[in-house]
Amino acid sequence: MSYALPPGGLPSQSDPLTGTAIFTEAYAFLPAGVMRDIVTSFLPGWTGMRAWVVARPLSGFAETFSQYICEVAAGGGSDTPESNPEAEAVLFVVGGTLELRCATGTHVMEEGGYAYLPPGQGWTLHNRGAAPATFHWIRKRYEPAPGLSAPEAFVTSDQEVAPTPMPDCDGVWATTRFAAPDDLRHDMHVNIVTFQPGGLIPFEETHVMEHGLYVLEGTAEYLLNRDWVSVGPGDFMWLRAFCPQACRATGDGPFRYLLYKDVNRHAKLPW
Repeated sequence: MSYALPPGGLPSQSDPLTGTAIFTEAYAFLPAGVMRDIVTSFLPGWTGMRAWVVARPLSGFAETFSQYICEVAAGGGSDTPESNPEAEAVLFVVGGTLELRCATGTHVMEEGGYAYLPPGQGWTLHNRGAAPATFHWIRKRYEPAPGLSAPEAFVTSDQEVAPTPMPDCDGVWATTRFAAPDDLRHDMHVNIVTFQPGGLIPFEETHVMEHGLYVLEGTAEYLLNRDWVSVGPGDFMWLRAFCPQACRATGDGPFRYLLYKDVNRHAKLPW
């Protein structure tokens, strides 16, 4: 499989300023074209790594997670990537090869590789190859629940997990679920959603979960609150709770996106 990567670089001075980035009170849309070299960040504890920070907690907006798209140069990596012992993570590799060491051993993660890493367990990540590697790093502060332990670490891949067709849609809409929906130890899900050409979400989803959606491949018209937005490979959407959403897949191939949502916990009360 092939996955979209940030373009990096810098547009020419002769290019017209025709970007379509949007930030509203209900959602943000970051098209691939805004993910350039000058907006990357560097993080402590890493060598040879830069990150596009596409989501971070903002008071009054989406508040539960952060999401980075990280590019690791040949020979780069970290022995201490996570500084917060309460943070859990999902890693998803979209380019190149990375070596992950965690509680389950040493894993070579190629494109499509997926890892869940629970809080409080050390892990390392290195690029042992000769070419850059790119991965998504989704972080959330784990919320313990009475009678439930934190989930164990696991490593799998997009290629190893069969998509689950959604009900009553003739197979044009499916979800690759890396964690079982009824495993209440998990307080977040990071899945891959796939629509075949012409597939759609046939109603305006409106729910308590926050979302981060990164388009891995294909094109669609996506409803974000009141706006239909044309989306394609490498675009990112960030939805706060209760933002209405729907989509219609366009083009001749599948439309696929990496989806974050917070799940399985009570809403926080302010008193």
